[in-house]
Amino acid sequence: MTFSAEDFAKALEQHDYQFQKGSVVSGKVFSYGTDGVYVDIGGKSAAILPFSEVALKKFDPEDLPEILPLESDRQFLITRDQDENGQVVLSIRQLEIKSLWEELQQQQDNGETLTVNVTGNNKGGVIVDVHGLRGFVPRSHLSPVPNDLASLMGATLTVAFLDVRPDDNKLVLSQRIAARTATMSKLEPGQLIEGTVVNIKPFGVFIEFNGVTGLLHIKQISKNYVDSLPNWVNIGDPIKAVVVSLDEVNRRISLSTKVLEKHPGEILNDFASVMAEAEERSAAVGEMLAKTDL
Repeated sequence: MTFSAEDFAKALEQHDYQFQKGSVVSGKVFSYGTDGVYVDIGGKSAAILPFSEVALKKFDPEDLPEILPLESDRQFLITRDQDENGQVVLSIRQLEIKSLWEELQQQQDNGETLTVNVTGNNKGGVIVDVHGLRGFVPRSHLSPVPNDLASLMGATLTVAFLDVRPDDNKLVLSQRIAARTATMSKLEPGQLIEGTVVNIKPFGVFIEFNGVTGLLHIKQISKNYVDSLPNWVNIGDPIKAVVVSLDEVNRRISLSTKVLEKHPGEILNDFASVMAEAEERSAAVGEMLAKTDL
């Protein structure tokens, strides 16, 4: 049996390669049906756009004429090849998802933050809505970490990006990093901060303030030798300190109390007086930082 040029032409006519799954096509909306929206894409039959594929976000059916007006022209993604009648299935939602992932990856590259709404939670953290996509903020990246994650339901959070992977549909975010970035952008050397001791290590004290944590290194506590940090402060104690350096790349904040001393060892022997006069004393710290190698 031979296959003539005419037979080949008929075969091509029966299968339009412009309308294959995965193709992006232009079309005009011409009617609303019971199962979706009918779109003219220039094929043998009108293409069908299921209501579930009209938009990324859920919408009220009554708003359909506003979201997708009749006679409107736009692009669609073909999600199912032609059936025996030449009809294909379309999606706007999947095009929007692809565009949104590209936008989020660009925002991650630029170090931007975004605002999201909490829609649920599990033992590991909270689930958030990101313009219609599902994102996740781990418990350890909430700032502050609430005792009851369910209390965040419906809350609005400002977050930064931890992991953006479209192929795995994975979007992990961090409120803690966003808070740290926002706070660091407002900090400068010589600025007095007021916080709480949250951790004590042999090399120094960690102080939490405005949703971030800074390190008060043992060498920055006093001009005198410090023999025991636990004998000086306790976890939970309020404390004031001065910002002496900022490492924005590694998001590190270095603090000092020794710059508040009038004489060596004062912070160790009269902590209360130094704290009471911290604001007044810190006024001259900026000039001191410019002249002194800490």
